[in-house]
Amino acid sequence: MKKIFNILAFVGMLATALPAFSQHEHHGHSTQPIKDTLRHDDHSSMQKHDTKMSHSFSLTLPMSRNGSGTGWQPDATPMYAYMKHGNKWNYMLHGSLFLRYTAQNFNNQDKRGQDSKISLPNWVMGMGQRQVGKNGLLTLRAMISLDRITDGGAGYPLLFQSGETWKGQALIDRQHPHDLISELAVGYTQRINEKIDVTLYAGYPGEPALGPTAFMHRMSAFNNPDAVLGHHWQDATHITFGVVTAGIRYGKFKLEGSSFTGREPDENRFNFDKSRFDSYSYRLLFNPSKNWAIQASKGYIKSPEAGHAGQNVHRTTASVQHSGKLAGENRWVASSLVWGYNDAQGHSEHSFLAESNVQLNKWAFYGRYEFVQKSDHELGVVWYDKVEKERFPISMASLGVNREIASFRNTLLQAGGQVGFYHIDKLLHNLYGKSPISGQLYLRVTPGRMRM
Repeated sequence: MKKIFNILAFVGMLATALPAFSQHEHHGHSTQPIKDTLRHDDHSSMQKHDTKMSHSFSLTLPMSRNGSGTGWQPDATPMYAYMKHGNKWNYMLHGSLFLRYTAQNFNNQDKRGQDSKISLPNWVMGMGQRQVGKNGLLTLRAMISLDRITDGGAGYPLLFQSGETWKGQALIDRQHPHDLISELAVGYTQRINEKIDVTLYAGYPGEPALGPTAFMHRMSAFNNPDAVLGHHWQDATHITFGVVTAGIRYGKFKLEGSSFTGREPDENRFNFDKSRFDSYSYRLLFNPSKNWAIQASKGYIKSPEAGHAGQNVHRTTASVQHSGKLAGENRWVASSLVWGYNDAQGHSEHSFLAESNVQLNKWAFYGRYEFVQKSDHELGVVWYDKVEKERFPISMASLGVNREIASFRNTLLQAGGQVGFYHIDKLLHNLYGKSPISGQLYLRVTPGRMRM
Protein backbone atom coordinates (compact mmCIF):
# COMPACT_ATOMS: atom_id res chain seq x y z
CA MET A 1 0.00 0.00 0.00
CA LYS A 2 2.85 2.38 0.83
CA LYS A 3 4.42 1.76 -2.58
CA ILE A 4 1.13 2.45 -4.36
CA PHE A 5 0.79 5.70 -2.40
CA ASN A 6 4.34 6.73 -3.39
CA ILE A 7 3.63 6.02 -7.06
CA LEU A 8 0.42 8.06 -6.98
CA ALA A 9 2.25 10.91 -5.25
CA PHE A 10 4.97 10.78 -7.91
CA VAL A 11 2.39 10.97 -10.72
CA GLY A 12 0.73 13.95 -9.06
CA MET A 13 4.03 15.73 -8.62
CA LEU A 14 5.07 15.35 -12.26
CA ALA A 15 1.60 16.09 -13.58
CA THR A 16 1.87 19.42 -11.75
CA ALA A 17 5.49 20.12 -12.64
CA LEU A 18 5.48 19.33 -16.35
CA PRO A 19 2.77 21.79 -17.39
CA ALA A 20 4.54 24.58 -15.49
CA PHE A 21 7.28 24.45 -18.12
CA SER A 22 4.76 25.28 -20.83
CA GLN A 23 3.05 28.25 -19.21
CA HIS A 24 4.77 30.60 -21.66
CA GLU A 25 4.73 28.38 -24.68
CA HIS A 26 2.23 29.20 -27.36
CA HIS A 27 1.85 26.05 -29.41
CA GLY A 28 -1.62 24.59 -29.41
CA HIS A 29 -3.00 21.57 -27.65
CA SER A 30 -4.06 18.68 -29.81
CA THR A 31 -7.69 19.78 -29.72
CA GLN A 32 -7.81 23.27 -28.16
CA PRO A 33 -5.43 26.25 -28.46
CA ILE A 34 -3.68 27.50 -25.35
CA LYS A 35 -4.72 30.95 -24.16
CA ASP A 36 -1.92 33.50 -24.52
CA THR A 37 -0.95 34.61 -21.02
CA LEU A 38 1.81 37.02 -22.08
CA ARG A 39 1.50 40.75 -21.48
CA HIS A 40 1.16 42.81 -24.64
CA ASP A 41 4.67 44.23 -24.36
CA ASP A 42 6.13 40.73 -23.91
CA HIS A 43 4.20 39.35 -26.86
CA SER A 44 6.09 41.34 -29.47
CA SER A 45 9.38 40.21 -27.93
CA MET A 46 8.28 36.58 -28.00
CA GLN A 47 7.18 36.88 -31.62
CA LYS A 48 10.59 38.26 -32.52
CA HIS A 49 12.28 35.10 -31.28
CA ASP A 50 9.56 32.69 -32.35
CA THR A 51 11.56 31.41 -35.27
CA LYS A 52 11.14 27.79 -36.18
CA MET A 53 13.20 25.66 -33.82
CA SER A 54 15.51 23.60 -35.98
CA HIS A 55 16.64 20.01 -35.78
CA SER A 56 19.05 19.30 -32.92
CA PHE A 57 21.94 18.84 -35.34
CA SER A 58 21.09 20.98 -38.35
CA LEU A 59 20.01 24.56 -38.91
CA THR A 60 18.53 23.44 -42.22
CA LEU A 61 16.36 20.48 -41.13
CA PRO A 62 13.06 20.66 -39.21
CA MET A 63 12.93 19.74 -35.53
CA SER A 64 10.31 17.07 -36.28
CA ARG A 65 13.14 14.93 -37.71
CA ASN A 66 14.67 14.59 -34.22
CA GLY A 67 15.00 11.00 -33.08
CA SER A 68 16.91 9.62 -30.13
CA GLY A 69 20.64 10.31 -30.03
CA THR A 70 21.63 11.64 -33.45
CA GLY A 71 19.06 9.49 -35.28
CA TRP A 72 16.38 10.65 -37.69
CA GLN A 73 12.61 10.25 -37.86
CA PRO A 74 10.39 11.30 -40.79
CA ASP A 75 9.87 15.06 -41.12
CA ALA A 76 6.10 14.46 -40.98
CA THR A 77 6.36 12.99 -37.47
CA PRO A 78 3.99 14.72 -35.02
CA MET A 79 5.57 16.17 -31.88
CA TYR A 80 4.17 16.04 -28.36
CA ALA A 81 6.18 18.44 -26.22
CA TYR A 82 6.38 21.76 -24.43
CA MET A 83 8.42 24.56 -25.94
CA LYS A 84 9.77 27.86 -24.69
CA HIS A 85 11.68 30.55 -26.57
CA GLY A 86 14.27 32.85 -24.98
CA ASN A 87 16.45 35.64 -26.31
CA LYS A 88 19.19 33.29 -27.45
CA TRP A 89 18.10 29.80 -26.38
CA ASN A 90 15.14 27.65 -27.40
CA TYR A 91 13.96 24.93 -25.01
CA MET A 92 11.86 21.81 -25.40
CA LEU A 93 10.60 19.30 -22.84
CA HIS A 94 8.80 16.04 -23.44
CA GLY A 95 8.24 12.75 -21.66
CA SER A 96 5.79 10.03 -20.71
CA LEU A 97 4.43 8.48 -17.50
CA PHE A 98 2.36 5.30 -17.45
CA LEU A 99 0.62 4.29 -14.22
CA ARG A 100 -0.50 0.78 -15.05
CA TYR A 101 -1.42 -2.66 -13.85
CA THR A 102 0.19 -5.40 -15.93
CA ALA A 103 -0.46 -9.16 -15.80
CA GLN A 104 1.87 -11.51 -17.68
CA ASN A 105 1.04 -15.06 -18.80
CA PHE A 106 -2.21 -14.85 -16.84
CA ASN A 107 -3.84 -17.78 -18.70
CA ASN A 108 -1.26 -20.37 -17.57
CA GLN A 109 -1.54 -20.97 -13.84
CA ASP A 110 1.70 -21.65 -11.96
CA LYS A 111 3.82 -21.37 -15.10
CA ARG A 112 7.00 -19.43 -15.58
CA GLY A 113 6.66 -15.72 -16.28
CA GLN A 114 3.27 -15.45 -14.63
CA ASP A 115 3.45 -12.20 -12.72
CA SER A 116 1.41 -9.07 -12.10
CA LYS A 117 2.42 -5.69 -10.82
CA ILE A 118 1.43 -2.05 -10.49
CA SER A 119 4.26 -0.16 -12.17
CA LEU A 120 5.15 3.25 -13.55
CA PRO A 121 7.47 3.29 -16.57
CA ASN A 122 8.56 6.91 -17.01
CA TRP A 123 11.02 9.29 -18.60
CA VAL A 124 11.43 13.03 -19.07
CA MET A 125 13.75 14.62 -21.64
CA GLY A 126 14.79 18.25 -21.98
CA MET A 127 16.72 20.03 -24.71
CA GLY A 128 18.18 23.50 -25.15
CA GLN A 129 19.72 24.86 -28.33
CA ARG A 130 21.11 28.14 -29.61
CA GLN A 131 22.63 29.40 -32.81
CA VAL A 132 26.34 30.22 -32.72
CA GLY A 133 27.22 32.83 -35.29
CA LYS A 134 25.56 32.47 -38.66
CA ASN A 135 26.10 28.75 -39.24
CA GLY A 136 26.83 27.13 -35.87
CA LEU A 137 24.33 25.26 -33.68
CA LEU A 138 24.89 24.20 -30.06
CA THR A 139 22.56 21.63 -28.50
CA LEU A 140 22.39 20.41 -24.90
CA ARG A 141 20.22 17.43 -23.93
CA ALA A 142 19.35 15.58 -20.74
CA MET A 143 17.03 12.68 -20.01
CA ILE A 144 16.03 11.25 -16.65
CA SER A 145 13.98 8.25 -15.56
CA LEU A 146 12.76 7.28 -12.10
CA ASP A 147 12.20 3.64 -13.13
CA ARG A 148 14.54 2.42 -10.40
CA ILE A 149 12.46 4.16 -7.71
CA THR A 150 9.00 3.38 -9.06
CA ASP A 151 9.56 -0.14 -10.46
CA GLY A 152 12.42 -1.48 -8.32
CA GLY A 153 15.79 -2.91 -9.23
CA ALA A 154 14.31 -5.81 -11.20
CA GLY A 155 12.05 -3.57 -13.28
CA TYR A 156 8.61 -4.63 -14.44
CA PRO A 157 7.28 -8.02 -15.62
CA LEU A 158 7.50 -8.55 -19.39
CA LEU A 159 7.17 -12.07 -20.74
CA PHE A 160 10.21 -13.36 -22.69
CA GLN A 161 12.17 -10.16 -22.14
CA SER A 162 15.85 -10.67 -21.28
CA GLY A 163 19.00 -8.63 -20.72
CA GLU A 164 21.05 -7.11 -17.85
CA THR A 165 21.05 -8.31 -14.25
CA TRP A 166 19.73 -7.65 -10.76
CA LYS A 167 21.64 -8.83 -7.66
CA GLY A 168 23.99 -10.71 -9.95
CA GLN A 169 21.20 -12.76 -11.55
CA ALA A 170 20.11 -12.45 -15.16
CA LEU A 171 16.81 -10.66 -15.67
CA ILE A 172 14.45 -12.96 -17.55
CA ASP A 173 10.76 -12.25 -18.19
CA ARG A 174 11.39 -8.73 -16.89
CA GLN A 175 12.32 -5.36 -18.38
CA HIS A 176 15.19 -3.72 -16.50
CA PRO A 177 14.77 -0.16 -15.16
CA HIS A 178 16.55 2.66 -16.91
CA ASP A 179 19.22 4.80 -15.26
CA LEU A 180 18.29 7.97 -13.42
CA ILE A 181 20.50 9.93 -15.86
CA SER A 182 19.77 8.32 -19.22
CA GLU A 183 21.32 11.04 -21.38
CA LEU A 184 23.59 13.98 -20.67
CA ALA A 185 24.93 15.14 -23.99
CA VAL A 186 26.22 18.06 -26.01
CA GLY A 187 26.31 18.47 -29.77
CA TYR A 188 27.76 21.06 -32.10
CA THR A 189 26.92 21.34 -35.79
CA GLN A 190 28.56 23.55 -38.39
CA ARG A 191 26.51 24.28 -41.48
CA ILE A 192 28.70 24.38 -44.57
CA ASN A 193 25.78 25.19 -46.87
CA GLU A 194 22.12 24.20 -47.20
CA LYS A 195 23.06 20.64 -48.20
CA ILE A 196 26.04 19.96 -45.94
CA ASP A 197 26.30 19.84 -42.13
CA VAL A 198 29.15 18.51 -39.99
CA THR A 199 28.24 17.36 -36.46
CA LEU A 200 30.13 16.28 -33.34
CA TYR A 201 28.11 14.72 -30.48
CA ALA A 202 29.35 13.56 -27.07
CA GLY A 203 27.36 11.95 -24.27
CA TYR A 204 27.98 10.66 -20.77
CA PRO A 205 25.67 8.90 -21.05
CA GLY A 206 24.52 9.16 -24.64
CA GLU A 207 23.54 7.08 -27.67
CA PRO A 208 25.90 5.92 -30.44
CA ALA A 209 25.07 5.72 -34.13
CA LEU A 210 23.63 2.22 -33.95
CA GLY A 211 20.07 1.12 -34.55
CA PRO A 212 16.79 2.93 -35.13
CA THR A 213 15.25 5.62 -32.94
CA ALA A 214 14.89 3.98 -29.51
CA PHE A 215 11.48 2.43 -28.82
CA MET A 216 10.25 5.02 -26.28
CA HIS A 217 10.87 7.86 -28.75
CA ARG A 218 9.28 6.27 -31.84
CA MET A 219 5.85 7.64 -32.67
CA SER A 220 4.84 4.19 -33.94
CA ALA A 221 5.16 3.10 -30.27
CA PHE A 222 3.83 6.37 -28.85
CA ASN A 223 1.02 4.78 -26.81
CA ASN A 224 2.69 1.45 -25.98
CA PRO A 225 4.04 1.20 -22.39
CA ASP A 226 6.18 -1.91 -23.03
CA ALA A 227 9.75 -2.22 -24.22
CA VAL A 228 10.25 -4.35 -27.31
CA LEU A 229 11.37 -7.97 -26.88
CA GLY A 230 14.14 -7.41 -29.42
CA HIS A 231 15.49 -4.43 -27.46
CA HIS A 232 18.94 -6.04 -27.02
CA TRP A 233 19.06 -6.85 -30.72
CA GLN A 234 17.99 -3.44 -32.01
CA ASP A 235 18.35 -0.34 -29.79
CA ALA A 236 19.78 -1.33 -26.39
CA THR A 237 22.75 1.03 -26.82
CA HIS A 238 20.51 4.06 -26.31
CA ILE A 239 22.08 4.51 -22.83
CA THR A 240 25.86 4.29 -23.11
CA PHE A 241 28.27 5.73 -20.54
CA GLY A 242 30.72 7.38 -22.87
CA VAL A 243 30.09 8.02 -26.57
CA VAL A 244 31.48 10.33 -29.24
CA THR A 245 29.84 10.50 -32.66
CA ALA A 246 30.97 12.38 -35.76
CA GLY A 247 28.62 12.80 -38.69
CA ILE A 248 28.29 14.52 -42.02
CA ARG A 249 25.03 15.21 -43.83
CA TYR A 250 24.81 15.66 -47.56
CA GLY A 251 21.30 16.43 -48.74
CA LYS A 252 18.98 13.57 -47.83
CA PHE A 253 21.79 11.35 -46.51
CA LYS A 254 23.86 11.35 -43.35
CA LEU A 255 26.87 9.17 -42.53
CA GLU A 256 27.91 8.74 -38.89
CA GLY A 257 30.58 6.93 -36.91
CA SER A 258 30.81 6.40 -33.13
CA SER A 259 33.28 5.28 -30.50
CA PHE A 260 31.55 4.23 -27.30
CA THR A 261 31.48 2.04 -24.19
CA GLY A 262 30.18 -1.42 -24.98
CA ARG A 263 29.17 -2.48 -21.47
CA GLU A 264 25.54 -1.77 -20.71
CA PRO A 265 24.66 0.15 -17.50
CA ASP A 266 25.34 -1.68 -14.25
CA GLU A 267 22.81 -2.45 -11.50
CA ASN A 268 23.40 0.86 -9.72
CA ARG A 269 20.99 3.08 -11.63
CA PHE A 270 22.03 6.25 -9.80
CA ASN A 271 25.75 6.39 -10.62
CA PHE A 272 27.89 7.16 -13.67
CA ASP A 273 29.57 4.01 -14.99
CA LYS A 274 33.18 3.86 -16.14
CA SER A 275 33.83 5.02 -19.71
CA ARG A 276 35.77 2.50 -21.78
CA PHE A 277 35.45 3.57 -25.44
CA ASP A 278 36.12 -0.01 -26.50
CA SER A 279 33.40 -0.34 -29.14
CA TYR A 280 32.49 1.28 -32.44
CA SER A 281 29.62 1.65 -34.88
CA TYR A 282 28.68 3.33 -38.14
CA ARG A 283 25.31 4.23 -39.62
CA LEU A 284 23.83 5.54 -42.86
CA LEU A 285 20.61 7.60 -42.60
CA PHE A 286 18.39 8.40 -45.58
CA ASN A 287 15.15 10.41 -45.62
CA PRO A 288 13.88 10.24 -49.21
CA SER A 289 10.83 12.39 -48.44
CA LYS A 290 9.08 14.01 -45.47
CA ASN A 291 7.16 10.78 -44.78
CA TRP A 292 10.03 8.28 -44.65
CA ALA A 293 13.20 7.64 -42.62
CA ILE A 294 15.54 4.75 -43.42
CA GLN A 295 18.68 3.64 -41.60
CA ALA A 296 21.21 0.82 -41.73
CA SER A 297 23.91 0.41 -39.11
CA LYS A 298 26.54 -1.97 -37.84
CA GLY A 299 28.54 -2.06 -34.63
CA TYR A 300 31.09 -4.00 -32.63
CA ILE A 301 30.08 -4.09 -28.96
CA LYS A 302 32.66 -5.32 -26.47
CA SER A 303 31.25 -7.35 -23.59
CA PRO A 304 27.82 -5.65 -23.43
CA GLU A 305 26.32 -7.94 -20.75
CA ALA A 306 27.86 -8.24 -17.28
CA GLY A 307 26.49 -11.77 -17.07
CA HIS A 308 28.43 -12.74 -20.23
CA ALA A 309 31.58 -10.74 -19.55
CA GLY A 310 33.72 -12.47 -22.18
CA GLN A 311 31.17 -12.33 -24.98
CA ASN A 312 31.45 -9.64 -27.65
CA VAL A 313 28.65 -8.86 -30.09
CA HIS A 314 28.59 -7.79 -33.72
CA ARG A 315 25.19 -6.10 -34.19
CA THR A 316 23.59 -5.22 -37.52
CA THR A 317 20.32 -3.31 -37.84
CA ALA A 318 18.09 -1.83 -40.52
CA SER A 319 14.82 0.05 -40.17
CA VAL A 320 12.16 1.94 -42.08
CA GLN A 321 9.89 4.49 -40.38
CA HIS A 322 6.84 6.16 -41.90
CA SER A 323 4.71 9.06 -40.64
CA GLY A 324 1.70 10.55 -42.37
CA LYS A 325 -1.18 12.90 -41.71
CA LEU A 326 -4.76 11.69 -42.00
CA ALA A 327 -7.75 13.85 -42.89
CA GLY A 328 -9.07 15.85 -39.96
CA GLU A 329 -7.67 17.43 -36.80
CA ASN A 330 -4.97 15.54 -34.88
CA ARG A 331 -5.30 12.45 -37.05
CA TRP A 332 -2.10 10.71 -38.08
CA VAL A 333 -0.44 7.35 -38.52
CA ALA A 334 3.15 6.27 -37.72
CA SER A 335 4.69 2.88 -38.49
CA SER A 336 8.08 1.18 -38.15
CA LEU A 337 9.78 -1.92 -39.49
CA VAL A 338 12.96 -2.92 -37.63
CA TRP A 339 15.41 -5.77 -38.12
CA GLY A 340 18.21 -6.50 -35.70
CA TYR A 341 20.85 -9.24 -35.78
CA ASN A 342 23.36 -10.24 -33.10
CA ASP A 343 26.41 -12.34 -33.90
CA ALA A 344 27.89 -13.21 -30.53
CA GLN A 345 30.88 -15.55 -30.68
CA GLY A 346 29.40 -18.91 -31.49
CA HIS A 347 25.72 -18.12 -31.74
CA SER A 348 23.63 -15.64 -33.67
CA GLU A 349 19.99 -14.57 -33.58
CA HIS A 350 17.63 -12.45 -35.66
CA SER A 351 14.85 -10.16 -34.51
CA PHE A 352 12.08 -8.45 -36.42
CA LEU A 353 9.55 -5.81 -35.39
CA ALA A 354 6.51 -4.25 -37.07
CA GLU A 355 4.51 -1.66 -35.14
CA SER A 356 2.00 1.06 -35.92
CA ASN A 357 -0.01 3.76 -34.16
CA VAL A 358 -3.16 5.31 -35.62
CA GLN A 359 -4.25 8.52 -33.89
CA LEU A 360 -7.84 9.63 -34.48
CA ASN A 361 -8.02 12.81 -32.44
CA LYS A 362 -8.74 11.66 -28.87
CA TRP A 363 -8.73 7.95 -29.76
CA ALA A 364 -5.65 5.89 -30.56
CA PHE A 365 -5.35 2.32 -31.87
CA TYR A 366 -1.97 0.65 -31.98
CA GLY A 367 -0.34 -2.72 -32.48
CA ARG A 368 2.98 -4.51 -32.53
CA TYR A 369 4.27 -7.77 -33.98
CA GLU A 370 7.62 -9.19 -32.94
CA PHE A 371 9.69 -12.18 -33.90
CA VAL A 372 12.90 -12.84 -32.02
CA GLN A 373 15.28 -15.77 -31.67
CA LYS A 374 16.58 -16.26 -28.14
CA SER A 375 19.14 -18.81 -27.01
CA ASP A 376 18.57 -21.31 -24.23
CA HIS A 377 21.13 -19.37 -22.18
CA GLU A 378 19.32 -16.07 -22.82
CA LEU A 379 16.10 -17.58 -21.46
CA GLY A 380 17.79 -19.46 -18.62
CA VAL A 381 16.76 -22.87 -19.95
CA VAL A 382 18.84 -25.70 -18.45
CA TRP A 383 18.95 -29.13 -20.06
CA TYR A 384 19.60 -31.94 -17.61
CA ASP A 385 20.70 -34.55 -20.12
CA LYS A 386 21.45 -33.47 -23.68
CA VAL A 387 20.98 -30.14 -25.41
CA GLU A 388 17.66 -30.38 -27.23
CA LYS A 389 17.70 -26.92 -28.77
CA GLU A 390 19.96 -23.89 -28.51
CA ARG A 391 17.77 -21.24 -30.14
CA PHE A 392 14.04 -20.63 -29.68
CA PRO A 393 11.77 -18.64 -32.02
CA ILE A 394 9.31 -16.43 -30.13
CA SER A 395 6.47 -14.50 -31.72
CA MET A 396 4.25 -11.91 -30.06
CA ALA A 397 1.35 -9.84 -31.37
CA SER A 398 -0.24 -7.10 -29.28
CA LEU A 399 -3.18 -4.76 -29.80
CA GLY A 400 -4.03 -1.68 -27.75
CA VAL A 401 -6.42 1.23 -27.54
CA ASN A 402 -6.49 4.42 -25.49
CA ARG A 403 -8.49 7.61 -25.23
CA GLU A 404 -7.77 11.11 -24.02
CA ILE A 405 -9.98 11.68 -20.98
CA ALA A 406 -8.75 15.09 -19.83
CA SER A 407 -6.38 17.89 -20.81
CA PHE A 408 -4.85 20.81 -18.95
CA ARG A 409 -2.12 23.30 -19.86
CA ASN A 410 -1.18 21.40 -22.99
CA THR A 411 -0.94 18.17 -20.97
CA LEU A 412 -2.96 15.04 -21.77
CA LEU A 413 -4.38 12.40 -19.46
CA GLN A 414 -5.17 9.17 -21.28
CA ALA A 415 -6.70 5.84 -20.29
CA GLY A 416 -6.00 2.66 -22.20
CA GLY A 417 -5.27 -1.02 -22.28
CA GLN A 418 -3.66 -3.67 -24.43
CA VAL A 419 -3.37 -7.43 -24.75
CA GLY A 420 -0.51 -9.55 -26.13
CA PHE A 421 -0.59 -13.06 -27.60
CA TYR A 422 2.50 -15.28 -27.82
CA HIS A 423 3.43 -18.21 -30.05
CA ILE A 424 6.37 -20.21 -28.74
CA ASP A 425 8.35 -23.35 -29.49
CA LYS A 426 6.68 -26.51 -28.17
CA LEU A 427 9.79 -27.30 -26.12
CA LEU A 428 8.92 -24.26 -23.98
CA HIS A 429 5.35 -25.38 -23.25
CA ASN A 430 6.35 -27.22 -20.07
CA LEU A 431 7.85 -24.00 -18.73
CA TYR A 432 5.45 -21.34 -20.00
CA GLY A 433 2.31 -23.22 -20.99
CA LYS A 434 0.63 -23.08 -24.38
CA SER A 435 -0.08 -19.76 -26.09
CA PRO A 436 0.64 -17.35 -23.20
CA ILE A 437 -1.43 -14.16 -22.98
CA SER A 438 -0.51 -10.92 -21.23
CA GLY A 439 -2.46 -7.72 -20.70
CA GLN A 440 -2.54 -4.37 -18.93
CA LEU A 441 -4.64 -1.33 -18.10
CA TYR A 442 -3.12 2.11 -17.64
CA LEU A 443 -3.42 5.84 -17.12
CA ARG A 444 -0.93 8.03 -18.91
CA VAL A 445 0.32 11.62 -18.61
CA THR A 446 2.08 13.17 -21.61
CA PRO A 447 2.54 16.62 -23.17
CA GLY A 448 -0.01 17.62 -25.81
CA ARG A 449 0.73 17.88 -29.49
CA MET A 450 2.58 20.92 -30.74
CA ARG A 451 1.11 22.79 -33.70
CA MET A 452 3.87 23.30 -36.21
